[in-house]
Amino acid sequence: MTVLFEIVFWVSLGLIFFTHFGYPAVLWVLNAFGVGFGDPVDRPRRRASRFPDATGIDVPADDRPPRLPKVSLIVAAYDEQDVIAAKVANALALDYPRELLQVIVASDGSGDATVERAREAGADLVLDLPRRGKTETQNAAVRKADGEILAFSDANSIWEDVALRSLVEPFLDESVAYVCGQVKFTGPDGGNLEGAYWAWEMKVRRLESGFAGVTAGNGAIYAVRARDYVELGQAGSHDLSLPFALAKEGLASIYRPSARAIEKMVPTLEGELSRKRRMMVGLWDIVIGERMIDLRGLGPAYGFEIVSHRILRYLTPFLHLALLVSNVLLVAVFGAGLLYTVFLALQLAFFLAAVLGRWIPLLPFRIARYYSMTTAAIGFGFWDRWRRGRPGAWEKAEGTR
Repeated sequence: MTVLFEIVFWVSLGLIFFTHFGYPAVLWVLNAFGVGFGDPVDRPRRRASRFPDATGIDVPADDRPPRLPKVSLIVAAYDEQDVIAAKVANALALDYPRELLQVIVASDGSGDATVERAREAGADLVLDLPRRGKTETQNAAVRKADGEILAFSDANSIWEDVALRSLVEPFLDESVAYVCGQVKFTGPDGGNLEGAYWAWEMKVRRLESGFAGVTAGNGAIYAVRARDYVELGQAGSHDLSLPFALAKEGLASIYRPSARAIEKMVPTLEGELSRKRRMMVGLWDIVIGERMIDLRGLGPAYGFEIVSHRILRYLTPFLHLALLVSNVLLVAVFGAGLLYTVFLALQLAFFLAAVLGRWIPLLPFRIARYYSMTTAAIGFGFWDRWRRGRPGAWEKAEGTR
């Protein structure tokens, strides 16, 4: 019996370490040795003439500047009257030909002045839809869009001037179906280290992009080729579901760090926990319902990424529970050696630091608190899904507008 709990202990510890640190290290080594497909923009021989020269002159694709595609920029909004006008103004001010940009605001049953203010701000199309959830709202907007490329953004995300051009450029490669940009968070963190987490996450996604493609995007700034768009159900998420679904079709999803957006951070860690908990309710339907655990149809490289960065990451709260329980039993029941006693002391010290992080603002305590709460949010999300069923309508995070 002791051996069984030792196996549980070391497997749990190894998987936790691998998904957070070992996996990025492996990607870094693979990228350093040139393993993977790299940035499609740097591969001119694979560029396509999907966006041909407007003159119609038959010039080799590699020798002519490609015509910019028509882009539909879609903003799904729920009660965003305070920020929607600024978002539309930001979209219209982008360094992109106005005649090639369609700005669509899709209101998901907003009860405030979102629709009126979006129209007044100059959006090309404003959809006043019944309350159905973010993904269904995005699906409805896509049906009305006429762009070759569909770009998506949150109502509170502000894009840099050249963000859209940068986001569109990788679509010169026919194998690329999805491109996500870089999001940076501003404002006081109030103990919330989400900004630091995303800085790390963006580095990992850059490595993934150079290897086999990203396993997730972000809601602030991303785009998908219109012909490759997949309509998802209410529980689906463009961030997680689209890259995976497109990989099943042999299409790549990449990260474009030069396409930058800014969002306001949730001002407190408690608010961040609530936000992540709501987000994680749909994980069950994505991982199980959409069969993310079914790696058939994926290349081995992308399958490795899905297991390492997604499935293991979502198992982390349960791996921590297995690690703690097995450690306690090994020490208290089976009288295991000094090594297990030291590990147990370290685990308990970490959780104590997480509790004290509420009052002690030192960085080690803040890291312990942030990690513990955001990891627990995954478990809470699964619990909420089991108790309440499939996720319903979305809610915006308080303090981010």
